[in-house]
This record gives sequence, structure tokens and C-alpha cells, in this order.
Amino acid sequence: MASNSSRIRKIGDQIQRDLSMIIQQEVKDPRVGMVTINDVKVSTDLSYADVYFTCMAFGPQEAEQEQKKIHHEQEVLLNKAAGFMRSRLAQGLNLRVMPLLRFHYDEIIETGSKVSALIEKAVNEDAKRSSDADLDSD
Repeated sequence: MASNSSRIRKIGDQIQRDLSMIIQQEVKDPRVGMVTINDVKVSTDLSYADVYFTCMAFGPQEAEQEQKKIHHEQEVLLNKAAGFMRSRLAQGLNLRVMPLLRFHYDEIIETGSKVSALIEKAVNEDAKRSSDADLDSD
């Protein structure tokens, strides 16, 4: 069983590398922006592969709602091009069954940034309380 999960993980890693190249070099749709493939999770029966991606970072001036709209558009575009990418992958991978590709926007970067900002805010507030308490005790 362990060797099977190792094989599935290796297939996912290879799909991730190949998809990155295909999106960068062969997808001609100009609406598909700078996309980074973060992870590929392949089902144990190779019937599908969930592909998690992020887009090029936007500046802080972009409203969160606008960013979500752009992320959704990218997800739709990639899912529309999934058949083409799947056929290109099949040419390079020696698999009897080529998984269906399902693209999902990966919110891990935004979540990490928000958590980091909250931690920084809490540390700053704690430091401020600490310095205020030291001044009060003097």
C-alpha cells in the first residue's frame, strides 16, 4: 500500500511540473495570467487530479471582492482548457489512465498573509500593553 501512495504522489509531482510548463508555454489564451501550480492531488484510482493554483499577486489597492472575481475567472478559464492540457499531459506521461483535471484556486497565500498580519498586530498590542504597564508601575 505504501508503494502505491508513493507512486500516486510521484505522478502528482510530475503532473505539477508538466502542467506548469504547458500553461507557461502552450496555453495561448491571453486571459490566463501568471499562474503558479502549488499542488496536485491525484485520486488513488487515477480518475481525477485536483490542481491547486495561485495567480500573480495583486497590490493592496485591489479590493478583496475584485480579487475573488479575478480568481474565479482564472479558475473557469483553466477548467475550460483542462481537456487540452490533459491531452498534452497524456503525450508526456506513460499512464494507462490519464486523470481528469479539476482546477481550484488555492487561498493558502491569502490565508497565510491574514494570519501573519493578525499575529503581528497581536504582538504589537502586547508590546504596547507591556510598555504601558512598565510606565504605570514607575
